[in-house]
Amino acid sequence: MDKIAQNREFFKADFEILKQIKTDKQKGIPAPSFQKEYDSNSNLIELPPVSKDILVKPNVLDCINDRRSIRKYSDEKINLSELSYLLWATQGIQTVKDKFSALRTVPSAGCTHPFETYLIINNVDGLKSGVYRYLPLEHKLLFIKTLSNIDDEIDKATPNQPFVQGFVSKSTVVFAWSCIPYRSEHRFSITAHKKILIDIGHVCQNLYIASESLNYGTCAIGIYDQDIIDNMLDLDGENEFVIYMACLGKKL
Repeated sequence: MDKIAQNREFFKADFEILKQIKTDKQKGIPAPSFQKEYDSNSNLIELPPVSKDILVKPNVLDCINDRRSIRKYSDEKINLSELSYLLWATQGIQTVKDKFSALRTVPSAGCTHPFETYLIINNVDGLKSGVYRYLPLEHKLLFIKTLSNIDDEIDKATPNQPFVQGFVSKSTVVFAWSCIPYRSEHRFSITAHKKILIDIGHVCQNLYIASESLNYGTCAIGIYDQDIIDNMLDLDGENEFVIYMACLGKKL
């Protein structure tokens, strides 16, 4: 079977395969935590409470109708209240079920939620430029590091962009979603990976709709240098790696 045929098979329902597998969950192996650990001495930034008062377009019909991929942005800064809302809309926790799972603002197969949200901050009011990670349980930002030349670093990580080369580095903030596959593999074994790809689509679409409600523009990024972006975010590239990205900024 050639590679294209194999990939087409990957798209198909895998229920019968799963029935033949004993997953780690069925073996009684504890599930991984739904949030990656961090040093308790880390620099944490409080995020404002989420409020509908910041919405420019509160009508969801308008947001869906007007949604487009936007690649040109103004120099206007995003504020922390807006960033707080966008993070909540894409990975916010609504209810903690137990130490292994939580209900969020996006669906996920088996409530596994295999993603972590990293931000490459370029132009956010009150935050210095650099790399951050969102902590959904605490609804806080974890500062990771500064970047020596943030525009060049972003451009190197996102080469060969169609339409507008270099537009990613001109955005206010870049969302980079990493995947920790075992969170899903624990429950679904070799059938997990199609579900992970479906789940990340839910996350990015929420960013599109939420950013439209603020009159910001978003553009999903599927073309990036895997090694460069993983190294930028200090990921091992095996047990955690970037799976999708999106940039965001105020519309011109």
